[in-house]
Amino acid sequence: MRSPLWRVAVAERSMEPSLWPGDWLLVQRSVRRGRPPRIRPGQLVVAQHPGRPGLLLVKRAARPEADGWWLESDNPGAGAVDSRSFGPVPEGLIEGRVILRYRPLRRRGRGGRGGRG
Repeated sequence: MRSPLWRVAVAERSMEPSLWPGDWLLVQRSVRRGRPPRIRPGQLVVAQHPGRPGLLLVKRAARPEADGWWLESDNPGAGAVDSRSFGPVPEGLIEGRVILRYRPLRRRGRGGRGGRG
């Protein structure tokens, strides 16, 4: 059995301005592999790329399709890869839905205010 909560780092710019590289996401996933949590249009999800196993994508679930979910980037101009290039993503490839975004605290450099960083 796997944990229903998972932490994922944002690495690309395809979801700007909603998400930025360096943001961290708390993702809720199903306890059973291949059975995604309930998703509604507009929610952010983490999915496996349908043509590149092991590559995770963070996208917006735009709408359900007969073959899965249509996933889109918020910033397609950033060279984003989404359903416009590979079509609907089968439900079994949806790993989970984003429930929280957070940014790590920046460490202060040496000599900065507040002493040691």
